[in-house]
Amino acid sequence: MSDFELYNTIISLPESLKKEAEDFVFSLSEKIKRKKERQFGVFKGKIKMASDFDEPLDDFKEYM
Repeated sequence: MSDFELYNTIISLPESLKKEAEDFVFSLSEKIKRKKERQFGVFKGKIKMASDFDEPLDDFKEYM
């Protein structure tokens, strides 16, 4: 449905349904506004890496 068709459909509604459509569209726009943007560094200091992270695993010694 194009914007024009949507507009014409809304215009042809009775006043009570226009108000209901307005409330619905407003709730959708509020939902979009509430969406938070990603913030870098949120997990800084919460993830720790073992000091021997790059060392070979004991399980693979026979393959080396």
